[in-house]
Amino acid sequence: MLRAKRRCDKRGASGTYQPPADMDLQPSARHESSAPAARPIAVSVVLPMLNEAENAAPLIAEIVTAFGARRDWEIVCVDDGSSDGTAERLKALMRTTPTLRLVRHARRAGQSAAISTGVGFARGTTVVTLDGDGQNDPADVPGLLAAWQAALERERLMIVGYRARRRDSGAKRLSSRVANAVRSGILGDDTPDTGCGLKVFARAAFLAFPAFDHMHRFLPALMLQAGGRVQSIPVNHRPRMRGQSNYGTFDRLWIGIVDLFGVMWLGRRRLTAVAREEPRP
Repeated sequence: MLRAKRRCDKRGASGTYQPPADMDLQPSARHESSAPAARPIAVSVVLPMLNEAENAAPLIAEIVTAFGARRDWEIVCVDDGSSDGTAERLKALMRTTPTLRLVRHARRAGQSAAISTGVGFARGTTVVTLDGDGQNDPADVPGLLAAWQAALERERLMIVGYRARRRDSGAKRLSSRVANAVRSGILGDDTPDTGCGLKVFARAAFLAFPAFDHMHRFLPALMLQAGGRVQSIPVNHRPRMRGQSNYGTFDRLWIGIVDLFGVMWLGRRRLTAVAREEPRP
């Protein structure tokens, strides 16, 4: 069972997002500050970062290039308590990148919390996520968004990248394959690569999910449990060129076994009542 102390849900009683009390909310992170208010935002790119100072500038530049002349988007970078100057690099980039916003955790809270924070602060109705280590290729984002736009019903659709040719160590690839097979067998999420950071989904759908640590590894299963559907699309995967791995140890099956059964429990306990209001006679 998922224990309350592991939850990273920051929504208040009204259902709206409320940042944690200890979050360092720089002026750049507030909704009204870092981008022109008159510019409507359709797509928010959520980028969790932990000690990725060397990757910040090249990755942001690639994302900007991927969106080209499009102007209805933003980048929400979440600095998860970095100690290597990541936040300072991002602040410097904000001077030349009007689409970039920065939200900072006061201390490390984990990748799931960083993603949840980013989605909470996002202004777009559509969210794109990718990892902050540069291994996901931003050039794949337009293709994922095209598949998203082509769908007739997107409110409960999740587009997930599939790293058919992973550029990781043999041990990590093996443990990931085993974990994916066991997870898929238990949860029935029919997703070959749920750990891929490249995903597209509706912000409202994500905010309706139960929030807990490591939830980012189970997003396809959570979408299916909510009555939605998942579509996997092959994407490029690149070797890490700078820095060292800070997230990702959950790839190992035995680390996430408790969470795996917790998500299965959530699926069995999901409320499924269907109701309609009767018209006034």
